Amino acid sequence: MTLKEIRDKARVMGVRNITRHRKEALIRNIQELEGNSPCFKGISNCWEFKCLWREECQA
Repeated sequence: MTLKEIRDKARVMGVRNITRHRKEALIRNIQELEGNSPCFKGISNCWEFKCLWREECQA
């Protein structure tokens, strides 16, 4: 997902000041707003296979 797409998703979800956040912080905010653990790039060998961010997170 591109940074623009992530920012658009964050904007729709109500995240404020999206241009001031780094990509990782935006993704964590989105994860938290979706009711998930804000764990992007925080867990190696993650077992959450249905995560939208998994491919990039575990790369």
